Amino acid sequence: MTALELHDVSRVHGKGATTVRALSGVSLSVCAGELLAVMGPSGSGKSTLLQLAGGLDEPTGGTVVVAGTDLASLDRSGRAALRRRRVGYVFQDFNLISTLTAAENVALPRELDGVRARQARKDALDALRSVELADAADRFPDELSGGQRQRVAIARALVGERGLLLADEPTGALDTHTGESVLKLIRTRCDEGAAGVLVTHDARHAAWADRIVFLRDGMLVDDTGAPPSAESLLEGAS
Repeated sequence: MTALELHDVSRVHGKGATTVRALSGVSLSVCAGELLAVMGPSGSGKSTLLQLAGGLDEPTGGTVVVAGTDLASLDRSGRAALRRRRVGYVFQDFNLISTLTAAENVALPRELDGVRARQARKDALDALRSVELADAADRFPDELSGGQRQRVAIARALVGERGLLLADEPTGALDTHTGESVLKLIRTRCDEGAAGVLVTHDARHAAWADRIVFLRDGMLVDDTGAPPSAESLLEGAS
């Protein structure tokens, strides 16, 4: 099953002399159970691609389809509902709410979607258990290590029926060992059936993916069928 499809997608900011073409004619798809890595230099369009994939921004041209739904067919509230139910984000800076416990952070998307508090907490505890943090459910973010906070963020991204995981440099704020454990967790969740898109500048991290695409100046310049060697990854990202 295809979880994400981009068909000839472009995104242009500004007009006239201030025009910036963030993406130009990008087409790709990600299937359930697949982890796709997106690489490229700064300003190549990686974060723009992720924002369009999650419905946080609208393309200037082309089509974005998530879980079989064309995002252009939805109004703002419809896109927000789809994100809550189908799409999970993992950010470099975690984006956890400091005044909520780990369980409350993970349960929040479910409660915002109208799920009763008791069921939302049960879903949150199940998600935390899947990332081996059930014992930290009632601790606040500032009581957790960086790796634990990132695992809470991953649990929040996958709570409920979310089948698409979008990760924007999720290990950038972590040490090497903790970053590797987070990548292993993302890889495991994809092996269990979720689809994942990982934006990274690190060839070692991209090697966890099933497939790697390279962006340069907003264009897709390479789409590998399987993870190449670290040397070729570094060459393609330069």
